[in-house]
Amino acid sequence: MQGLLSRWEGLCAKAPALRFVDVNLRGVGQVMFQDNPLTGLVFLAAIAWGAIAAGDAPVLIAGLLGVVAATWTAIWLRADEGALKAGLYGYNGVLVGLALATFLAPGPALWVYVALGAAVSTVATLGTAGALKPLGAPALTFPFVAVTWILLLATYGFAGLSGAGLPAAGFVAPFEPAATLAAGPGTFLEAVFLSIAQVFLKASVVSALLLLAGLAVSSIPAALFALGGAVLAVAVAHGFGAESDLVTQGLLGFSPVLTAVALGAAFRRPGLHATAYAALGVVFTVVAQAALDVALRPFAIPALTAPFILVSWMFLLPGERPRPASKTS
Repeated sequence: MQGLLSRWEGLCAKAPALRFVDVNLRGVGQVMFQDNPLTGLVFLAAIAWGAIAAGDAPVLIAGLLGVVAATWTAIWLRADEGALKAGLYGYNGVLVGLALATFLAPGPALWVYVALGAAVSTVATLGTAGALKPLGAPALTFPFVAVTWILLLATYGFAGLSGAGLPAAGFVAPFEPAATLAAGPGTFLEAVFLSIAQVFLKASVVSALLLLAGLAVSSIPAALFALGGAVLAVAVAHGFGAESDLVTQGLLGFSPVLTAVALGAAFRRPGLHATAYAALGVVFTVVAQAALDVALRPFAIPALTAPFILVSWMFLLPGERPRPASKTS
């Protein structure tokens, strides 16, 4: 595998067109913190499978347009070369494309919206990274969330765009009691896999398996943390009595999956301490997901990965090995 990647890197060094493809593939892989073009390619296969199986091929096209537009914008703005080659300006763009095509109805305005949102996500990435640098915190998917929220809210003021896939606006009401644990292990397992697939806004078990394979190509620990985070998130959501449909569709688990990978493998050295720390973060991300779902319901916009961002920032700011402050401090 390493030899294959080395040969690919050699080809990219000689051909600018291949380097551009490489950067975009790495951008897709960076959605789950993997600087690996093969991982990005497998992730694209997962997106393609989920989109085509759902009869929604425009979602795949929007994701591709998003990552390309974001990467082109980074090149145009002469962004940091190392970060650019690692795909760090593309992952927010692909998520913007996937989200807009998922929540908005197809039409000419949608493609303008995707290109615009992806380009602005690169500007937002540069700004967010600069603002957080003194704190030592990563931008994560904050640019994706901020840009997508603005664009989705704006659709209510534009006749050329409609949000047919957006959650319905309404007052906060109590959730129905969850009963899916009684449905058997098959339902639980499906909820686990869909929690992983929903990182890319897909509702497909096959997509989830491809995503796990893509993670394993780059990092076995990352794949294990993604799977473990999904299992823990679904169990906690059930235990707290979350709304059944949200749990079984993976909609309470995708942010915890990202939290698990971030805290367990991406920003910390995998080990017992990191595992316990990531597990705590996963549990709290489930709570944050439910809280933001309720808070945003009157605005009829999805929480996206905002719970993952908030919790990860909380848990990453203390540093590599957080310890309680001493009594004399």
